[in-house]
Amino acid sequence: MRITIRDLRKRWSSTRALAGVDLTLEPGSITAVIGLNGAGKSTLLRCLAGILAPSGGTIAYDGEILPGLDLGLRRRLMLLPDFPAFVPGHTPLDHLAMTLDLYGRLGVDDARVMAVLRELDLIPLHRSPLGEVSRGQAYKAALAALVLADPELWLLDEPFASGMDPQGMLVLKERARAAAGAGSTIVYTTQILEIAERFADRLVVLDHGRVAMALERSDLAAMPAEGAGSLGDRLRAYREQGPGTP
Repeated sequence: MRITIRDLRKRWSSTRALAGVDLTLEPGSITAVIGLNGAGKSTLLRCLAGILAPSGGTIAYDGEILPGLDLGLRRRLMLLPDFPAFVPGHTPLDHLAMTLDLYGRLGVDDARVMAVLRELDLIPLHRSPLGEVSRGQAYKAALAALVLADPELWLLDEPFASGMDPQGMLVLKERARAAAGAGSTIVYTTQILEIAERFADRLVVLDHGRVAMALERSDLAAMPAEGAGSLGDRLRAYREQGPGTP
């Protein structure tokens, strides 16, 4: 899915979360979105997912600007927040079945389901209520549902701060790379610079609701790891500049 964002704005009363974002997200790519706290990262994902209505600007999905996300489009994308919501008392299998039903994917092959559950070490927890497992284990259940629903657009808010163990992180990276290789568009936010630099085809820096930088893989490779001109150094400069003009 190709997403074209033009002059996207979002404001709550006197708080400006997005201040004219222009961005194009290509199919088959992984984009990392970073920025200081309050830069607008989560707001951007929620606008893309149709959870928040923009105050202005447009979002086009494969060239179509829609007044709202219909069911067909919603089934082509999924937002995985840093704290996924679950039905009280649901087990990982319950959550998986509900999600696949919502996405019209109940016919997923049982062997594929078992493979994903096994990769994420969820089989021993298949009867455990999600309210009684660790945060990382609950996040794995949500990730399993996303992988099996196989949307064209993955929207992941802080997946590397989700509490998952190293195996979960590895599965996330491998599955995201495989999905991008098959043409899906992956967008995730993070505060961890090392991950953003290494696990992205493109890195977008938000600063006070605007795109301050959009760096391709070649740009990242050419930047020093530390010191003057590094990504950390540039982010420090944005922090010292202070808020932009509303």
